Amino acid sequence: AGMQAGERPAATGPVGDQSFGEDHCERSASDLLRVAEGHAVTLAIAESLTGGQVSSTLVGVPGASRVLLGAVVAYATRIKAQVLGVDAAHLERTGPVDRDVALQMARGVRRLLGADLGLATTGVAGPGPADGHPAGTVHIAVVAPWGEVHRELRLGGDRSQIRCGTVLNVIELAVGLLSKEADDVNLVAPQYLQTAD
Repeated sequence: AGMQAGERPAATGPVGDQSFGEDHCERSASDLLRVAEGHAVTLAIAESLTGGQVSSTLVGVPGASRVLLGAVVAYATRIKAQVLGVDAAHLERTGPVDRDVALQMARGVRRLLGADLGLATTGVAGPGPADGHPAGTVHIAVVAPWGEVHRELRLGGDRSQIRCGTVLNVIELAVGLLSKEADDVNLVAPQYLQTAD
């Protein structure tokens, strides 16, 4: 009983440790911008629980404007559908804390802003549960013309730590998609995205 194509184990870890510190986020942001620029790739970001923190982290790096086109903060569920084009019926069925919602958000912001790469975050920052999910349940996705990748996170800590952990993870997921061979990043095959619930 192995994992299906595109599935990854849930990421867990001590969010309050040094690895999720501001310096680590800045280094990861610099890495993403450098790799994206090296590949002549532009970025667009769709954020929910991070509320603009991913784009802010990237903008904190000099030269970000060469790569980052913009971001959409789709905090309310209806904005995910109305602005980013997330399927409203799917949102009604699953709520916003969902793998396919993250992938659709990334696809939507990529299309909306005309970027090569779309990044997305959606989940529960806490302090308590939301939509039937405990705090720290997060879905991140990165979509490119050559493939898509998703990761479900189970982060610990307070609201701020969960949001910071999400920022770091989505940036590192994008770096991975840009800098590794397709076989190494566990791509989500597009034909598997439309599954019956």
